[in-house]
Amino acid sequence: MTELSIPSTDQKNRLHVEVWEPEGEIRAILQISHGMVEYVERFQNVALWLNQYGILVIGNDHLGHGKTAAGDADLGYIGAGKSKTLVDDQYEVTKYAKKTYGDVPLFLFGHSMGSFLARRYLMEYGGELDGAILSGTGYTPGPVLGAAYLIAGWLRLTHGERYRSAFLKQLSFKGYLDRIQNPRTANDWLTCDPAIVDRYNADRFCTYTFTVNGYQTLFDVIRYIQDPRHVGRIPKDIPILFISGEEDPVGSYGQGVKKVFESYRAAGIKDVDIHLYPGKRHELTNEIGKEEVYEDIRNWIGRHLTGKGLV
Repeated sequence: MTELSIPSTDQKNRLHVEVWEPEGEIRAILQISHGMVEYVERFQNVALWLNQYGILVIGNDHLGHGKTAAGDADLGYIGAGKSKTLVDDQYEVTKYAKKTYGDVPLFLFGHSMGSFLARRYLMEYGGELDGAILSGTGYTPGPVLGAAYLIAGWLRLTHGERYRSAFLKQLSFKGYLDRIQNPRTANDWLTCDPAIVDRYNADRFCTYTFTVNGYQTLFDVIRYIQDPRHVGRIPKDIPILFISGEEDPVGSYGQGVKKVFESYRAAGIKDVDIHLYPGKRHELTNEIGKEEVYEDIRNWIGRHLTGKGLV
């Protein structure tokens, strides 16, 4: 794995970028858009596995996350540009990959909040991609989103945009353990693998509380991507795959994911598919039996390589 940095489009920070490059011919590039309160290196297992099949994996830590954050005070703080800046930053990574590796098919993999950003990327820069995989995505009803906006706005006015609200965190993750019998920790909804959960709970890059600005960024991108006018801007010929665990509360246990999938199909996107995994939770690439998911990712990319394919 190679580490490097490129300028953020916020004109202030530098993005921490990681690249997992296969030894032989590069058949495809998979760009990672990681989730909320995590960082791109958490995808190293799937990256190394895909390297065996000629797939280069690249991704950046978002603003306010991982090694991109200048210090602990900046963890969970995105800045004034909110989701647009995060998506524009990802486009900078895309441009870097294309400049460095040439005319290689490039796919975007977005997980959780990163899937929300990937959905906005499809609306802004979809023509730059050969396909997208959206993992652990979801849908938020309008009234719920509106209430979240009001609460976050009030907290910003009364406490400032860098305030870390335990109430807002509790509200955002309310009910995530409801279908888990005897949960060990507050984060058992992430995966059935207790070792992964324990590692997550011990990681300082995974245990901070988002700032009010961070939550406003999250609500901002959700409102944007759920607007049918923006869904209509996604290129109709781009292949898109939705993947989610049937026990993932972010996707409303499959129902929210299906709703987004149906909205894409209704918008006229020609090649859009969905795969729900029984018994699996939020982090499919960190689940027990994750190799099944890895195989599905590899096979889907292989089917969408023009005139090529993966062995």
